[in-house]
Amino acid sequence: MKYKGSCHCRAVIFEVEAEEDVEIEKCNCSICTMSGYLHLIVPKNKFSLLAGKTELKTYTFNSGIAKHYFCKTCGIKPFYIPRSNPDGIDVNVNCLEEAPAKMRIVNFDGLNWEANAHKLAHKSKPN
Repeated sequence: MKYKGSCHCRAVIFEVEAEEDVEIEKCNCSICTMSGYLHLIVPKNKFSLLAGKTELKTYTFNSGIAKHYFCKTCGIKPFYIPRSNPDGIDVNVNCLEEAPAKMRIVNFDGLNWEANAHKLAHKSKPN
């Protein structure tokens, strides 16, 4: 299935390919908790930025590996390159026009990231 998404002001528009029945992570780390991010991690070839490349700003912290992309107009983070999956894209399900029909939300302990990151590594591998 292809899902379309955007930031709040629609300056950034993207498309992601994912199954209807998909596992979504709800992380308890500080940035995810504060932003209400729900994680759909896919291989990079399953993601297309359709509009708004020049509207994006990047935020990094800690190791600098993760690249958090925000719309410079509305401030929403619709996707990012995660530290756990630098070969993939992590889309915020809350930014999709329509969520996957059978998504299962599972808790992820991002507060203890080092001990748990390996549990996400398979998500960015091509099917």
